[in-house]
Amino acid sequence: MLKCRAVWKKLSPLARAPSAVSRLNGRRAGLNNGRPPSHLPVAHMSTGPAGGGGENQLYVLLVGAACVGGVFYAYQTIRGDQQRYQNRMAELSSRAQSTVSGKTTVSIQSELSAVPEPESQGATSPEEPGPPTPAAEVAAPSETTEPPSGSVDSIPASLKKIPSHAPYLLIGGGTASFAAARSIRARDPGARVLIVTDEPDLPYMRPPLSKELWFSDDPTVTETLRFKQWNGKERSIYFQPPSFYINPEEFDSAENGGVAVLTDKKVVHMDVRGNKVKLDDDTEISYDKCLIATGGVPRNLQVIERAGEEVIRRTTLFRKIEDFKSLDKASRNIKSITIIGGGFLGSELACALGRRSTESGLEVLQMFPEKGNMGKVLPEYLSNWTTEKVKREGVKIISEALVKSVTYKDDKLEIQLKDGRLVKTDHIVAAVGLEPNVDLAKSAGLEVDSDFGGYRVNAELQARSNIWVAGDAACFYDIRLGRRRVEHHDHAVVSGRLAGENMTGASKPYWHQSMFWSDLGPDVGYEAIGIVDSSLPTVAVFAKATAKDTPKAATEKSGTGIRSESETEDTATSPVVSATPAPSEQQHKDDYGKGVIFYLRDKVVVGIILWNVFNRMPIARKIIKDGEEHADLNEVAKLFNIHED
Repeated sequence: MLKCRAVWKKLSPLARAPSAVSRLNGRRAGLNNGRPPSHLPVAHMSTGPAGGGGENQLYVLLVGAACVGGVFYAYQTIRGDQQRYQNRMAELSSRAQSTVSGKTTVSIQSELSAVPEPESQGATSPEEPGPPTPAAEVAAPSETTEPPSGSVDSIPASLKKIPSHAPYLLIGGGTASFAAARSIRARDPGARVLIVTDEPDLPYMRPPLSKELWFSDDPTVTETLRFKQWNGKERSIYFQPPSFYINPEEFDSAENGGVAVLTDKKVVHMDVRGNKVKLDDDTEISYDKCLIATGGVPRNLQVIERAGEEVIRRTTLFRKIEDFKSLDKASRNIKSITIIGGGFLGSELACALGRRSTESGLEVLQMFPEKGNMGKVLPEYLSNWTTEKVKREGVKIISEALVKSVTYKDDKLEIQLKDGRLVKTDHIVAAVGLEPNVDLAKSAGLEVDSDFGGYRVNAELQARSNIWVAGDAACFYDIRLGRRRVEHHDHAVVSGRLAGENMTGASKPYWHQSMFWSDLGPDVGYEAIGIVDSSLPTVAVFAKATAKDTPKAATEKSGTGIRSESETEDTATSPVVSATPAPSEQQHKDDYGKGVIFYLRDKVVVGIILWNVFNRMPIARKIIKDGEEHADLNEVAKLFNIHED
């Protein structure tokens, strides 16, 4: 086409003055005959009349030849590109047949033909549709097989090419990072996002590790990490299969951008002035925008840390996939397990292992310093009821237990309590809370909150210029409840998504009241929002439960076991008050089938627990957002329709 343009520039004057050419030709013909012409021939550019028009024919021929040449050149270029593409595919196919680090990989054709499984995105809330997935993300060429575990360790980390620069750098490979990556790609479809995680796995959701995975009847569940929700629907613990991501080696050359995950790498230093980080192998990566989503580290008891190697080796701090695998293996090869902690995690694991005890004879004990299970969260009467529920699951409860020392003796762990009681067991699970990971605070010059822990951020989740924080590690200001730090899945989803939007210039404040949920098996579950502290005064309204008032029934209705995915703001737009009168509190005394517990501070509701009441969280969210005093909370409870069958 460039040749055509050049020829046109040279010959266009002839096209603009055809009559001049014809007159010139006529004058020449008259002189050649020895007399002046009687008339001038008419010029026709396209036909060329007798006695003139030779230059016009030349012009037509040149233009035609140039056009044909341009078409031929374009054809040759496309054909060459196709040939280079085929050669590249052949090269990748032959390379994929080789063995890398002792593991055989599949050909690139099988990777390209694989279609990612249609899973719900645990890191996107249903009130906002997920971003469109470019073709490069759906079937990104990969030189490694798609392992069932979702890990990407087919190539040793030491041999992977590490990008030197990332427009968007996300530190941490959990739910908050994945939510941020999806959000960034939604607003900037060509963005290149690099996730750096010290785990060997791709981003995954943590709730099933202490819930549904333990109830799977698949003997290979520790390898596949696929589970059935309470409603029977199967899904993977991973947000996306490996084919969703681009390889770090292709990060710089990815034309359509994408999300790459650098596994088994830890960021150990941040240079905020130079906009770069240093990894544990001294590699440096510069960035334009950075998100810190490092989550937290499970706490341990000091008496266990000081007890020696034999005790530590027989103790599990439950947090990651590897912790689930090791505890599952241990529970099948020992006679007794003791869970220390009566909170969400400890109670879920106690119920899960308790059910296994009825099949294998495993002894499961749960000890905690409170009088009853979930004693720091639930009112005393409900805590006592929950304790009895856990006992019915096959768990031996040891309440008001303060651990004095732990020793290893005669192939047993001996837990000495401060009141003199002695408990012998084979394995300990310490579920005593989470410590936010703020290792980068010193090098980055970021402020850590002295009361709640975590990085202090502003309303837009920004810690300082070009640095945002989301998830468990963020200490944010709640316009209704004050400064807080939340350690739950829904908060990781929403805060990660908002941080990603703000990294692309959205400048949105964080106002969302995140919810959390816990299941004591498929029959009893609760959802909570706000500040739920048993030291606060509470008002509760209960009703008799039916078969549909269970976590199993809730997932059958919503289609997902990650219940925060089914909670939308739309539900709260026009709540319908039940016409059924509320029964007296004595009518269902000690029968806590379903109900609502309100937590008050200065007569204002600051927290709500929905006990076996599901898909009503937006109503609870609106009540806390309004921040009003209520003369009769029984009337407020009617908004949740708990008295309807």
